[in-house]
Amino acid sequence: MKRSFAFLICLLLAFAVSQPHRTEAASELEKIRSEIKKLQQKMNDVDANLKKVQQDKQNVLNQKEVTMEQINELSAHIHSLEEELKLVDGRIAESEESLLQAGQELEDTKARIEERGELLDARVRLMYTNGFVSYLDVLLSATSFSDFLDRFDSLQSILAQDKAILEAHKADKELIEQKKAQIEAELAGLQELYSKKEDYYNLLVDKEKEKEVMILQYNRKIEALDQRAEELEEISEEQEKQLMELARKEKAAIEAEKKKKNTVYYTGGKLGMPIKDYKYVSSKFGPRTHPVTGQKGKQHNGIDFAAASGTDIFAAESGTVIVAQSMSGYGNTVIIDHGNGLWTLYGHIRKGGIKVKAGEVVKKGQKIAEVGSTGVSTGPHLHFEVRLNEKPVDPENYLR
Repeated sequence: MKRSFAFLICLLLAFAVSQPHRTEAASELEKIRSEIKKLQQKMNDVDANLKKVQQDKQNVLNQKEVTMEQINELSAHIHSLEEELKLVDGRIAESEESLLQAGQELEDTKARIEERGELLDARVRLMYTNGFVSYLDVLLSATSFSDFLDRFDSLQSILAQDKAILEAHKADKELIEQKKAQIEAELAGLQELYSKKEDYYNLLVDKEKEKEVMILQYNRKIEALDQRAEELEEISEEQEKQLMELARKEKAAIEAEKKKKNTVYYTGGKLGMPIKDYKYVSSKFGPRTHPVTGQKGKQHNGIDFAAASGTDIFAAESGTVIVAQSMSGYGNTVIIDHGNGLWTLYGHIRKGGIKVKAGEVVKKGQKIAEVGSTGVSTGPHLHFEVRLNEKPVDPENYLR
């Protein structure tokens, strides 16, 4: 709709330039045209601002893409921290198990010492009760040599057993001290691991927040730019409504003037090709995803012929040039009136590429312009439209 109004207003202004001002009605039309021109300038300003917003959004998207690489690196760091955290958890589990085992061994050792202590205490009590008898008394009390040998063997066995008990008692006491030291060391190590785990966890939380902030700041920028774009679209729509009534009034007067001098060139049949040396058709007539704004289902009112910048553009039919100037999103544009309500439009002409003037009569196949990429465009191409009674129709139905 926006292009339709811009198209209509430029048409009216261009036609107005070629009309003489003969009456008071013409003077009134001039006032309307002046208002239209001012509004068109405002619309061009809005278009320029909208373009800037779209470019800013694209820049932010590009920055976000670069930032996503940083986020991926951050995610890799986060993953590394998670793996480190798992390792720490594993070491904590091992330390806890080792600590429990050391504690059990300490308890077992204490139990053995207590048991031996009771045995030694019993020996001491027995000796106290029965009186102290030396090993020599036992040997000298033997009744025979064989009895002496038996007593000697028994004493040796008792001495060996006592020695073993005392050595085991001493070893267990030393073991207790070792286990206490081991437990203290492992407790300190476990405490260090718990502290390390907490540090890793806090760092992980910080990195996650950092990642969220990086994504959020770009999303907010994009949201703000989208909101600004909507505001500009609303302003543009309001401007179009303001132009509507002026355009209707002026159109009626201009059509009356045009009928007085209009020559009918088109009487039916196929039109000539507006371009010969093109690469391919990059977009056909009908709904599509807009290549610049990304809007889906956007109506495309013509055919786009991708071609090198400077490629010749030809009149598809004889007629009168009614527009040869810049037209908002179309960029540099030529519109030819072929009569019988049929117009053809040639958009995105390169700077300095318009080769005709408004009011000029051209012949079918005559060079009128050169391919460019002015206006809202992603690259050099010819945007070609056919309009019947000002409404866009599929150009393929008219081309050979």
